[in-house]
Amino acid sequence: MTILFDRDVQADIEVATRGALLGPTPAAQRELRAHLAAHGRIPAMDARTVLQLATDSGLTGHGGAGFPLYRKLEAVLAARGRAIVVANGAEGEPASTKDRWLLTRRPHLVLDGLQLVARATKATEAYLYVNDRVPVAALTAELAERQRAGLDAVSVTVVAAPEAFISGEESALVSHLSGGSALPRFKSPRVTERGVRGRPTLVSNVETLALLALIARRGAAWFRAMGTADAPGTMLLSVSGAVRRPGIIEVGHGTPLADVLDIAGGPSAPLQAVLLGGYHGTWLTAGEFANAKLSRSDLSPLGASPGAGVVVALAEGACGLAEISRVISYLAQQSAGQCGPCLNGLPRIAQQVRSLALKGGDRRVVNEMLRLGTIVVGRGACHHPDGSMRFLRSGLRVFEAEVELHLAGRCSRTFNDVVLPIPVAR
Repeated sequence: MTILFDRDVQADIEVATRGALLGPTPAAQRELRAHLAAHGRIPAMDARTVLQLATDSGLTGHGGAGFPLYRKLEAVLAARGRAIVVANGAEGEPASTKDRWLLTRRPHLVLDGLQLVARATKATEAYLYVNDRVPVAALTAELAERQRAGLDAVSVTVVAAPEAFISGEESALVSHLSGGSALPRFKSPRVTERGVRGRPTLVSNVETLALLALIARRGAAWFRAMGTADAPGTMLLSVSGAVRRPGIIEVGHGTPLADVLDIAGGPSAPLQAVLLGGYHGTWLTAGEFANAKLSRSDLSPLGASPGAGVVVALAEGACGLAEISRVISYLAQQSAGQCGPCLNGLPRIAQQVRSLALKGGDRRVVNEMLRLGTIVVGRGACHHPDGSMRFLRSGLRVFEAEVELHLAGRCSRTFNDVVLPIPVAR
């Protein structure tokens, strides 16, 4: 189901049909007055009711992992100590803009959802964790307005995340909010047991919270009427690359992925591949993508998942190997530098991919990067090396013919325009 399309976070938007987060009204709801006119006040609910709504709706996380929200709520309730809740809008994925869209255009839905999980967990502190692309001053002003209106039982503090790919990782977020560096740590104990400053902590993506705020108003059955039985509801996608109308769209889970490109105006050139899920995601051939659906069960046989909702279409005229090289080099630089697989393994792999992309070489280069990949996967404090190798391995498979040409010292592409965005170091 198509809901909305947005060329840019700051641009006017076009409504395609009624839906969840992005419809039915095209007006931005940055200000509290506009939000209340569109949605009304958040319903009064106790902890038990919020937990039941999360359970009955089947709402899962929209930050990448797809973990059921009710299970996080139950884990925090079962833990000892006063809970803390965090809305995660750090959005470290360079090709993703959907969280920024929400925090710029629908911030009060996110904040309503944050209050709901605070009620459900009996939390005494709440945080909104955002990157520097989000207008922090505007969010702080809106929070003050909510306090004056008596909407929030728990005060919310806005915290700016460091500009890094891994700063939004759950344990890195917890470390930063606890006064440390935004670096991942090994996952024992779980943050739901001992998170920010040692207290049980619920971390949820801003899209998940915004959907919870709508479910609280419209009911679990309304949410389950969209999507599929095993994956109810809708999902925001950041669509870019070789499409005629790049932007933010919202579709139901189970939507054919070919429809996603159609919603974005269709391909602007013949496609060779599509990146799905982000820089820890998976490359699919254009045919695989066109024949799949937006669901974990349908994508799993392809080694893919919706991930962070990133869709980047790559035209036939682009060199897939060059794109892989740029991203792997970026991911190697974004390592926390605290584990051997990232500190030593990813830079070596990136160097080999770059050498192959620029100079060609022999098959030993490819074999060595794959050998190193088997060493780094599953050995880090976080999943950064795992995701990086998923991106690389899927790319080497999808662009196998291009790899062969580079091994022979040639490249079939006719121009060098880059497609995948890489943040500029400041």
